[in-house]
Amino acid sequence: MKHTDISTFHRHVAPWLAAQTGAEFTTVALMREPVDWLRSWYRFRLRDDLDDPEHLMDGVSFERFAKLYAEEDGPQSLGIGSQAPFLQTNEHRVDRIFRYENIGGFVEFLEDRLDCAVELPRANVPPTVDVELSSEQEERLRQTMQEDLQLYAAIE
Repeated sequence: MKHTDISTFHRHVAPWLAAQTGAEFTTVALMREPVDWLRSWYRFRLRDDLDDPEHLMDGVSFERFAKLYAEEDGPQSLGIGSQAPFLQTNEHRVDRIFRYENIGGFVEFLEDRLDCAVELPRANVPPTVDVELSSEQEERLRQTMQEDLQLYAAIE
């Protein structure tokens, strides 16, 4: 359930948890800087090629991947969406969002709330590859990611 969007949580998980415990739960999430998030998706997709021959990224540069993402239906056509709608809707917003770069603050929050030590193992490490963008493509990408960038900027 760690990848449950806020809408699904409120529609399915929260009612079940409330019925089981009679308690309300605080929702928490990590949000990555949007362009870095896309870089991570790109590297992840490259790694997937090793396991899934139908999922070919052979010869697709990050510049091309970012260009595809910036197209009108790019996020959906790539099957990765975007972060803001995952974390907030008109009706709901994750209670506490931490910047991925502040994972230490996230761990401290969890340890305080759960009253135990939390260790997050490093898993799903993607390959190191060139993920540079031309300034023009980065600007176009940032325009596409406006909603994500605004949410990210609002995180304390």
